[in-house]
Amino acid sequence: MAKNKFNDGPGPSQRQLRVGELIRRTLSDVLMRGDIHDPDLNRLSVTVGEVRTSPDLKIATAYVMPLGGSGQGEVIELLARNKAELRRIIGRKAGLKFTPDLRFRLDETFDQIDETRRLFSQDEVRRDVED
Repeated sequence: MAKNKFNDGPGPSQRQLRVGELIRRTLSDVLMRGDIHDPDLNRLSVTVGEVRTSPDLKIATAYVMPLGGSGQGEVIELLARNKAELRRIIGRKAGLKFTPDLRFRLDETFDQIDETRRLFSQDEVRRDVED
């Protein structure tokens, strides 16, 4: 098989990005509509920030955050408990030939954004940026 000449960096391929975004949209839609048969999961609002897939597309890691940020451990536990049903629904709705195994992690980008804002608000940093 020919090597992809256009992807010479360590980043994800176009296919990984496309499949990850398809899974993210589908997972977000499933969670928003409450298509899962678990009432504990259906009562929570969950934001799916990003889905990253492995190079062979066999593993998809979804970065999630509960609305409001509270109950983070509970959300990960509930999603992991219902991962087989979520995988089945995503496979059916997304129309993928092979549905990757789902893994769930907390989305920490919001914390990183807050930390970046805090750093930029410091007088020393503002002085350096303005010069």
